[in-house]
Amino acid sequence: MTQPAESYVPIAKIRTQSYRSWAIALTVVAVWLLMIVLPPILAASGNTGISSPLYHFFSYICHQMPARSFHLMDHQLTVCSRCFGVYFGLLFGIAIYPLWRSVENIDPLPRMWLFASMVPIAIDWSLGVFGIWENNHFSRFVTGLILGLGCATYIMPALVEIVRNISGGRSTGLVR
Repeated sequence: MTQPAESYVPIAKIRTQSYRSWAIALTVVAVWLLMIVLPPILAASGNTGISSPLYHFFSYICHQMPARSFHLMDHQLTVCSRCFGVYFGLLFGIAIYPLWRSVENIDPLPRMWLFASMVPIAIDWSLGVFGIWENNHFSRFVTGLILGLGCATYIMPALVEIVRNISGGRSTGLVR
């Protein structure tokens, strides 16, 4: 399909937008993970003025059961080990994304892979609920990590496409 010359977006602009989106996503998730790891360190040093509000904020997101959470300096993280695995997997997945797939590529992978990344967490949870197996920090973290990695592979193309559409690069057929 031919497009008018006015809708042409140089590939260099698309590449710059894509990598900028990737860098911003990586920064946001890294700050989010820092907000999870920093409160135990602050609480251990007696600085509850910052750590307490962060614990309270994350209490709306995670159950924060001490028996299901990693501890740092004798204080639990602001989320459980499974949530920490998801967020760590998200950070790791976004960080390595350009190593295995072009950031400019906005074609999503088949949804089957996203659902496949949910299977380990569902099995781990189900086996625990039915008393077949007692999941632990490691199994919760690893199954969360797998889900976080899976989510990163779908978030990045969507984020790049959103930025491209907002900035007016929507009608380009150069990188699809």
